[in-house]
Amino acid sequence: MTLCLTNTLTRTKEPFAPADPDHVTMYVCGPTVYNFAHIGNARPAVVFDVLYRLLKRRFGKVVYARNFTDVDDKINDAAKETGLSITTITERYIEAYRSDMTALGVLTPDLEPRVTEHIPEIIGMVEQLIARGHAYAAEGHVLFDVRSFPEYGALSGRDRDDMIAGARVEVAPYKRDPADFVLWKPSTSDLPGWESPWGRGRPGWHIECSAMIEEHLGTSIDIHGGGQDLIFPHHENEIAQGTCAHDGELYCRFWVHNGFVTVDGRKMSKSLGNVLLVRNLLDKATGEAIRFALLGAHYRQPLDWSDDGLAQAKRGLDRLYGVLRDLDDAPDAPCTPGLLDAFDAALEDDLNFPKATAELFQLAQAARQAKTETDRASYKAALREAGGVLGLLQQDPSAWFAEPTAEDEDTAEIQRMVDARIAARSARDFGTADRIRAELAELGITVEDGADGSAWRRTG
Repeated sequence: MTLCLTNTLTRTKEPFAPADPDHVTMYVCGPTVYNFAHIGNARPAVVFDVLYRLLKRRFGKVVYARNFTDVDDKINDAAKETGLSITTITERYIEAYRSDMTALGVLTPDLEPRVTEHIPEIIGMVEQLIARGHAYAAEGHVLFDVRSFPEYGALSGRDRDDMIAGARVEVAPYKRDPADFVLWKPSTSDLPGWESPWGRGRPGWHIECSAMIEEHLGTSIDIHGGGQDLIFPHHENEIAQGTCAHDGELYCRFWVHNGFVTVDGRKMSKSLGNVLLVRNLLDKATGEAIRFALLGAHYRQPLDWSDDGLAQAKRGLDRLYGVLRDLDDAPDAPCTPGLLDAFDAALEDDLNFPKATAELFQLAQAARQAKTETDRASYKAALREAGGVLGLLQQDPSAWFAEPTAEDEDTAEIQRMVDARIAARSARDFGTADRIRAELAELGITVEDGADGSAWRRTG
């Protein structure tokens, strides 16, 4: 079997062939750390975590880097709004991101470079671009000269007018061309900045990733990943910088992008109030259930998040862990050769998560019907191994089923409300008691007061 991935640059599904099978390199754009991670941020983390696991299974060595953008205008704005230092904000949200992704079963990448730790490398790459005639300094800025790179636009497939509009670039008088983008910009005294040949300033967004890739993975890498929203302008600009800084050397072999996350059919936005933070979702579901829900659609397609989808993911894991619980007494043994062929074929066919998941449930169904000790042991190993590639099914079944179910949590909340009503009645706070009784009635709960106390039952 051959791993095939859809390459955004060629718009085709291609067999993946790294430059060196014994040293595969992958870089994924990580978060800008000014707030907690939402479910849209979590999707690429989970998608490329599965790809990382799959690559490690197939190749000799895989080096995976995912960066933190810790200098950005959004971070500056957050510092001004909160009165906290920029360092306090970035450290807080880096740790929060790591915690949330760990809860989703995301492996820690081999490298987690930060922009602020690579300013000399960024300045060095900007100098290279100027020296090669691909960038120019103007009024304290350094800009990339888009006209110097004829292939600009190949990744996104946009025409010139769309690129200028889509980049939302400032059409400043010092630009040679409206599409030229910033590599370095000046900083006022109240903003973070570093000394450079062009004065005190800070890097533009795009140059950061190119410089970190060169420093840690080399001048050419195998896979560059991220969300579809990064195709233009970020990744388009990365190709231009990375190629021109190294005299036309191939910057990246495969560009892989995941689709957007919507919520109940609508785009996530602050104005709609539907931005779902991972840490809030972890209050209502396990990280493994959230991860399974994020694997519910093909990675290149949009994923519509809903409470029903999350509940379905929970039920699916209940079924799979139920099978593992039934196989708990089966001995530990290797998986029978060929048993995972259909699962592997699905996953290696451009990370077809829905088909791979369907094969996982087929394995579970076959495991239920296994009669011999040898077959039961083999299916147990197959479920564990396949689940491990997806980042699932690694808990002991007893630990999974020890987690409170949604019904358990609902029952506990109802009992808390009933207890609060009893306390209010005892304190002769009948207004509060009546209000709680009305709230319970809206939930379909009837409270009956008797000589032995209050009891409740579901009526709706």
